[in-house]
Amino acid sequence: MTPPTTPVRTPLPPSALPGLDLSDPATHARHDLSEIWRTLRAEDPVHLHRPAGGGPAFWVVTRFADATEVYRAPDRFTSARGNVLASLLQGGDSASGVMAAVTDGPRHRELRRVLLKAFSPRALTGVVEKVEKAGHDLVAAVVGRPECDFAEDVAGHLPLKAICDLLDVPEQDRAFLLRLTRTALSSDGPDQSPFDAWQARNDILAYFGELATSRRERPGTDAVSVLATAETEGRPLTMDEVVANCYSLILGGDETSRLSMIGAVLAFIEHPAQWRAFKSGEVSVDAAVDEVLRWTTPALHFGRTATADTLLNGVSIASGDIVTVWNASANRDEAAFTDPDRFDLGRMPNKHLSFGHGPHYCVGAYLGRAEIAGLLKALREQVGRMELTGRPEPIYSSMLSGFSSLPVRLVA
Repeated sequence: MTPPTTPVRTPLPPSALPGLDLSDPATHARHDLSEIWRTLRAEDPVHLHRPAGGGPAFWVVTRFADATEVYRAPDRFTSARGNVLASLLQGGDSASGVMAAVTDGPRHRELRRVLLKAFSPRALTGVVEKVEKAGHDLVAAVVGRPECDFAEDVAGHLPLKAICDLLDVPEQDRAFLLRLTRTALSSDGPDQSPFDAWQARNDILAYFGELATSRRERPGTDAVSVLATAETEGRPLTMDEVVANCYSLILGGDETSRLSMIGAVLAFIEHPAQWRAFKSGEVSVDAAVDEVLRWTTPALHFGRTATADTLLNGVSIASGDIVTVWNASANRDEAAFTDPDRFDLGRMPNKHLSFGHGPHYCVGAYLGRAEIAGLLKALREQVGRMELTGRPEPIYSSMLSGFSSLPVRLVA
């Protein structure tokens, strides 16, 4: 198959900004928004987006400094009504107050404390060892083939294995959960109905409801058991709290790392000098992982709601307004990163926002880094060069960025 000669995403000029709909998954699948972000950072960093999709107008925050201000101030910009644009535009998130990601204040701190027990480096030791072996085996299975789909054959298995090992999900259920997680937050094409995503989310909740019930009766050392047997403020977590946070872990633990891995291989192909530097050991694995996360930025944005009338970078924001922080732009901010449009595996420092920032910084960040590191080590040890053999297919999502298919040849 002949590699593509045209960009997967068409660059959008700044003149397209008035008609832009950032809530539409097709916008992100079909277009490169680099010029849009650059223009907004320079001219309108706290931008009021027109009403779209039947929802209200919302604020678009594009600079790194403003993004970190929003993330650090849950008293001014709360996650409790929802933390992604899709749910905020529909009036809020039904998991508010029970899922740590969409809860603030003392209750958030209590739920986060429980989750961190399951995600401590000590608790993850065995999981990380399994991830490294799985990464080696998955890459070994495709090296030398005339072609493989890296998204399906490698990246589709590794993060899911890690989070399912952590949750102790039975092997026979894992492919089923992978299908559900993909449908819940994104689509491989533009035609998926909202009902499909809704049904997938409910199926995930139902699955973990059954699993948590059994773990409450017969607990182990896995993360589901930790949640099912945890107490906060002298009482057990409710089943709604257990299930909602399992749901959050499975989605966050699979999607972000998987999309970063796929993006890493495409970036290596497009920037062969960086691949050679990594292959030769000129840059460390840890530095490479952070640059992959910054470069790919799998979570395009996070959302907040203003709790009172406030100012952000001199712009008046009213109580109740939706505020979206676009990591995709902040991670390319010229004021925060030197030469931000250069893929530089040795970049130091690299304080990207791909795991968020502040009180809601991703509890799974250590595991996510370990998953990507395991894959990068396997590539460095076993692969001489990588070639694109077909057209990468982007996912359709207003929340996530990445590819559902990446046809490549990995040469030993």
